[in-house]
Amino acid sequence: MLLTTQRFTLVALATLLVSGCFDSKPTTEQLCEEHANLQCQQLNMRDGQCLNQREALILSRFEVLKSQSDLDKLNTVKATYEYQKCLTSAAQIEPITAKEIKTKRSEALLHTYDAIDALSLELQTSTEPKVLFYRWTTGDKKALREFLQLEGTKALESAELQYALATFYTQRDGNKTILILNHSLELLTEKDYENELHSIIIKSLASINHKEGNKKHAYIWALVGKEFQLQVASEKQLELLYQFTAEEKETLLKSSETITKSIEAQNFHPSLLPVQVKK
Repeated sequence: MLLTTQRFTLVALATLLVSGCFDSKPTTEQLCEEHANLQCQQLNMRDGQCLNQREALILSRFEVLKSQSDLDKLNTVKATYEYQKCLTSAAQIEPITAKEIKTKRSEALLHTYDAIDALSLELQTSTEPKVLFYRWTTGDKKALREFLQLEGTKALESAELQYALATFYTQRDGNKTILILNHSLELLTEKDYENELHSIIIKSLASINHKEGNKKHAYIWALVGKEFQLQVASEKQLELLYQFTAEEKETLLKSSETITKSIEAQNFHPSLLPVQVKK
């Protein structure tokens, strides 16, 4: 009986060890050795600067190798921009030793521009909404038309894409912008919350409501922003901009508290806002 138990224990232990080997993720160095297409030789691998950004870029490139999806390519473009931004600063540093370090940083920086151009070219025919939005922000008017054609469809039913849509209408239709931003808060997910998207939307709502003369809603969003520790407006600015009675302020404060809790719980609905009557 003891031998059987020992044999079972050994087998179980061996299984765990083997499983652990297969479950362990390869390091970026291992990925670079095994996959020449990652072009790690152009990323200044031995430099201590921009380590986190470089590793994130390598992992992003690896995802593209596996999936070849447009969204992964877009994520790689963003990761390349982050590495590029870090390298731009690092390339200005004068190393105490090994003067060639600065040269290698400059070479790696130049490579990022080529890499972004290459990926952007691959994404020219993509119909992914996030890719269309990215192409629009880089000046592609055709991508803008294709993106706007998706308005009202399920393709744009996410907080991020609704916010992207709102940016188009900001200078064109303030009231429509508000409706879209409100809807984007309805679609907020845990990931959006972690990425601070709610903060961007709240600031935008405070600003656009003020611009449109929606004083009560602007005041509420400023208070909501304060609850989330956002720099929207100071107490003095609120006093000067919105001269409500003490009773009105108390009512609006209660609304802001309810809305804050709903955003935290990711169950916001525009009906939580009081009916707006412009003065």
